[in-house]
Amino acid sequence: MSFELRDHTADVGVAATGERLEDVFAAVADGLAAASCDAIPDDGGDRFAVSVAAESREALLFDYLDELIYLRDVRTVLPVDNRVEQIDGSDDGEWRLEGSARGIPLDAVDAREIKAVTYSEMRLEDVGDGWEAYVVFDV
Repeated sequence: MSFELRDHTADVGVAATGERLEDVFAAVADGLAAASCDAIPDDGGDRFAVSVAAESREALLFDYLDELIYLRDVRTVLPVDNRVEQIDGSDDGEWRLEGSARGIPLDAVDAREIKAVTYSEMRLEDVGDGWEAYVVFDV
């Protein structure tokens, strides 16, 4: 699983890959953290659970990233070391995600504000030997 930050006009894009759907979601979330600050501490911060539900895979990715931004603001922590343990769903029903993140206190990092996740150019694709995703964040 990996991610790459890409310049995008006044925004930042994250391109990610993963063997499983869970891996690519976690990689995009790690890309969100990397877009937020240059250096992430290797330790510190408490792990917390993240649960999200949505009507489609793409909406689940959007809502998951939106939830991480919300939790950043409410908990005043930067969600890092993101793990997605399980994604369940079907194209004709509800999709659910269960995961966790380690919350680094915002005062422990020099963080830039990521305002929001966008649907602009969002892509989530099964490429046969894994998954690819591209997400643009409003900065």
